[in-house]
Parts: sequence; structure tokens; C-alpha cells
Amino acid sequence: MRFTLPRDVYFGADCLDELKSIRGHKAIVVTGGHAMQKYGFLDKVVSNLKEAGLEVKTFEGVENDPTVGTVYRGAEAMREFEPDWIVALGGGSPIDAAKAMWVFYEYPDSKFEDLVAGKFPVLRQKAKFAAIGSTSGTGTEVTAFAVITDPEKGIKYPLANYEITPDLAIVDPALPASMPKNQVAWTGMDALTHAVEAYVSTFASDFADPLSLKAAKMVNDNIVASYYGDPEARANMHYAQCIAGMAFTNALLGITHSLAHKTGAAFSTGHVPHGCANAMYLPHVIECNAHDPRAHQRYAQIAEYLGLGGYGEDGRVRKLIERVRELDRALNIPHGLQEFGVKEDEFLAKVDTIAHNAVLDACTPENPRKMNDELMANVLKCCYYDKVVNF
Repeated sequence: MRFTLPRDVYFGADCLDELKSIRGHKAIVVTGGHAMQKYGFLDKVVSNLKEAGLEVKTFEGVENDPTVGTVYRGAEAMREFEPDWIVALGGGSPIDAAKAMWVFYEYPDSKFEDLVAGKFPVLRQKAKFAAIGSTSGTGTEVTAFAVITDPEKGIKYPLANYEITPDLAIVDPALPASMPKNQVAWTGMDALTHAVEAYVSTFASDFADPLSLKAAKMVNDNIVASYYGDPEARANMHYAQCIAGMAFTNALLGITHSLAHKTGAAFSTGHVPHGCANAMYLPHVIECNAHDPRAHQRYAQIAEYLGLGGYGEDGRVRKLIERVRELDRALNIPHGLQEFGVKEDEFLAKVDTIAHNAVLDACTPENPRKMNDELMANVLKCCYYDKVVNF
């Protein structure tokens, strides 16, 4: 087994200034929409890099759910500029996109299909990678994962390889301080899902388990207060999601994420935000996986660590499910795709295809309960109608 993290993780107030100590010649800053510009963080990143003596170029406008096309455009901009540092700034989308751009910058002839299959070349031949997260959920600043969307197929593809683990991560609590409430809710529940799935994964280990439990407790204790604007809770959530990222990049995930990946861009009623999907699906996935004795025991251990009570293993697992649903309601997250607004006729027309794609997702193999198309479709139906998974 292997345990891999960035060489350096800086956290705490004003740690964004650590960029002043980077050594290099050129840096390209990859970022998303207007938030980083609006609140001055892009200017600060550029200023810090210039103070370190680097020539700086920006690649802005990475969309939510970054596409393959955006990745190719960013890689082309990198090949023209020839940076020795790639600095990704923002939420999961620009950081994920920059990770994929990194591959195509260094290896222009790479094929996206190979990356989906986990076949990555050796990186750091041209550039190192720094990640600065602005949302408190994905943990992508410390992970070996990226999620890229193919809009023509309506599918999100998780890319996974330790080569794309950043060299440097900056976890500055000033960046998520201005997140809108819905984003606080969705990203926070994404972090909780990372922690829970990492702990019950078949790839869990003694190295990752303490991180999973600590992250789950920090989210449980802080997410609601963060949602309502408490600055200390917001900072704690930013640290918690990074710790959860450290856990799942090494222990991997499960079918909550598989389903979220395959439903995010699947419906005409609109995009299902990734963290929102995870929050809706997690209670039903726990119900499904708890049929596995090992997973049942480990879900109960999470509940016990969170102090949720419950009599015996069964009672503690039930308390964990109830707590996730309680948080969903406290954060105004729907209980199921039907409540979210997905039309029933479209859902039923697509459920079998989505389930099949979810079985093939990169997060499915380490799920504690082995899945097939029929079982996955049944779980997804429970996620739609908000019914208990009892098979």
C-alpha cells in the first residue's frame, strides 16, 4: 500500500504569503470565475509570485464542472508560456482542470481516454504544481484526483493517479470566508462524504483512518455554524475538508461518489451540484453498504466517534444515517432527486444507463459492498424517491 501527500501543506491565517518563497522562473495561475478577482485573492497570488521573482501569466474563466475542451485550451496556453510552476487557485473546478492541463502541457500527445483508465505519464518534467483551495469540500489541493466533464456524453470522469498530487498546498481560511451559504452546505457535505467513504473503503488503512475520523468529527461539529457565518467554524471546515482529502486520496471512495459523478450532468432539469448529490445519496449508500458486516461495524465506529449514541451496532448505524439527514435539513439540502426537481419520466428513462455507468466509475471498486447494474439502479431509485435501501 501507499500513502502520498504534498511535500508541503501550509495552513493558518495569511499562509497565502508562503508563495513569496517559491523558487522558479515562470508561473501560470489557473482560476475560475470572478470570486477570486472580486475579493482580491488573484491579485495577491500574482503579487506574491512576482515578489518571489517569477514572471506570471493567468488563465481565467475555468467553469464549474470543467470540460475536456477547457483542459485542452489551458494546456495550449501553458505550452505557449512554458511555466515551471502551475498555480491553481479557487474551488475544485480550477484545481481539477489545472491538474489535467498539467498532463497535456508536459505530454501534448496524451489521450484523455488513457487518463480516464488511470494511465498517466511521469510528471514534473517541466513544472511543479501548487494548489490553493477557496472552497471547503473537495480537498483537491492535497489529492491525486481530478474530475473532468465530457459535455457531449453528459458524464463526469474522475481521473486518479498519484502523479497529479500537488507539490504544494495552501489552506488559508481567508479564502472561503465569503462563500455563499449554498456552497458552504454543498462543499461541507462533500467533505463529510469523503471522510465517511474513506473510512469504510476496502482500501482503508491505519494511516488514513485517523484522518477520516478527525475530519468527520470536525465537519459534524462545525458545518451548521459555518453555514450561518461563524468565522471560526468556517476556518475549521476549511481545515476539515483538507484532512478529509488527505484521507480519501489514500483510502479512496465509494458509490456515493460514483452516483454523484454520473448524475451531475445527466438531467435536463439542470446540473446537480456534486456536494449536494453526495449529501442526498449518502444516507442511502450507508443503508446499502451496511449489509456488509465490516462496513456495518465501521459505520458504527464513526457514529461512536461523533458521539451520536445508539444502542449496539445497529443503533449506531441508524444514528449515523439520521445525523446525515438531520444535517441535510439544517443546510436546506433536498432529500432525494425527486425533491431536487428531476422529472420522474426522465429519471426512469435514464436510471439503468446511469447505474451502468456508475458501476464502471473509478470510485466503485473500493466500495465495501460489491455492486452490479441491478443493485446500483435500485440504490439510485431509493436516492430519487428517498426510500430506505433494504436489499
